[in-house]
Amino acid sequence: MILSLQGCMAVGKTTAIRYLQEHAPYINISYEDNTDVIEEVKRRGLDKNKYPDYLEIQKLWLHKEVVRHQKAVEYPCSIMDYGAEEIEFYTINYPKSIGEDWEIENALKKELSEVRKCLPDRILFLDAADEVLRQHKQNDTTRSRNFFEHHLQYMMPLKRAWFIGRENVDVLRVDNLSPEEVGQKVKQWCDECMRS
Repeated sequence: MILSLQGCMAVGKTTAIRYLQEHAPYINISYEDNTDVIEEVKRRGLDKNKYPDYLEIQKLWLHKEVVRHQKAVEYPCSIMDYGAEEIEFYTINYPKSIGEDWEIENALKKELSEVRKCLPDRILFLDAADEVLRQHKQNDTTRSRNFFEHHLQYMMPLKRAWFIGRENVDVLRVDNLSPEEVGQKVKQWCDECMRS
């Protein structure tokens, strides 16, 4: 079974994953590790705001997610810190967030088809009010989150519309929850998914 955590930056996904790692050792954790793709993009001098470069960058991300999924399915239950659904969403929607109407579906038909075979069984979408997300961001000095305001203003409305209401998506509002409570609720959701 493949599960995935979704949501905005600074919503508590990493904290929840750490909680699972400590309290649910029977769940395999698949962390999003983007170092190699970022290094390749820099090495090739690709610019995500230029259409031909964007296609090349997304090919790298889409391939990486397929490989990551192949490893995750080796376990009875894996939870993805962002999964194939994130790269599918971003690939299609990032151009819209910068005001571009690029043709993506046909240009990346093969790659999108492959990543869509890797979509999780269930997704937990962690959500909170924008003010709460900004507060979390300010309190987390371990990350720069340079993309945060763009993400919040342009990507989150698209993301909420894309995910919320889908048949395999559950929503957890974290506005008034402590980090410990978020971890407990995510673990409870995982356990319920595994039982069903």
